[in-house]
Amino acid sequence: MPENDKPILIYTTTPTPEVAEQLGAVLLDQRLAACVNVLPGMISHYMWQGRRERGIECAVLVKTRAGLKDDVMAAIKAHHPYETPALLVLDVTAASDAFAAWIIAETRATS
Repeated sequence: MPENDKPILIYTTTPTPEVAEQLGAVLLDQRLAACVNVLPGMISHYMWQGRRERGIECAVLVKTRAGLKDDVMAAIKAHHPYETPALLVLDVTAASDAFAAWIIAETRATS
């Protein structure tokens, strides 16, 4: 499998499930993701601008492929309400052939 077609996960967080679903819709409509999982009700503790913070957030997992990571992160940044959204690319070490093929089929071709 070409390197650009390998499955990856992109992790981010949002302040509400509605924002997460809006981001998911953008990614799916642009064929940048095959699937977006929204996990509401997460409690986050973090440091921000020198202060310890606590907030209720949604975790978001984007299933895509390596060749689209920059486009996915740019789309998330463009539509995200946070000044500095969490954006982590998680390498997938293995995936079933059928699932990887589905991700490729549901995402647009890389440039």
